[in-house]
Amino acid sequence: MTKERAQLSRRVALAAGLGLLGLSAWAQSNDQALPPDPAPAPPPPVQLTPLRPQTPQAVAGPLPGLHNLPQGGFRLRMTGTELTAAQTTAVQALGRDLAALPQGRITVEAQVAGPAEDVSAARRLSLARAQAVKSALVAGGLTPTRIDLRPLGRLSAPQDAVDILPPGVASPNAEARRS
Repeated sequence: MTKERAQLSRRVALAAGLGLLGLSAWAQSNDQALPPDPAPAPPPPVQLTPLRPQTPQAVAGPLPGLHNLPQGGFRLRMTGTELTAAQTTAVQALGRDLAALPQGRITVEAQVAGPAEDVSAARRLSLARAQAVKSALVAGGLTPTRIDLRPLGRLSAPQDAVDILPPGVASPNAEARRS
């Protein structure tokens, strides 16, 4: 009987071993039916920094005829449509400095004090002033395609002025244009 028990225990062990093999084969076939692992998460978004005003740093001291604006940029007082010789020299020097900035657009905003009764004439006069300033900036070396002109005409606080705004500098006339 010991021989029979030994054979029986061998058969049980063999059956158990075969059962384990079948179980592992079944587990492997089920692993293939599972979906693949998910793709890794994308990197976090890039944090952009807001634009800072890019006032040219190469300007050595105040330029005659140009006044620095508190928020950045420059103001030029004009009564006609032509720049004086001193203003032309100053705007050309500013054009060289602005051309050295790597990128960005320069805005030229022109406004007039009159005529109050003719909106169209005021707009045309401010456009002529803006074009005169643009010509001087271009003569200083600034690319003409980087210059935006904004002839504002007559605003609620009328004055004869042209503002030259480097990239990132907000318009000092934004509030007056809404009125």
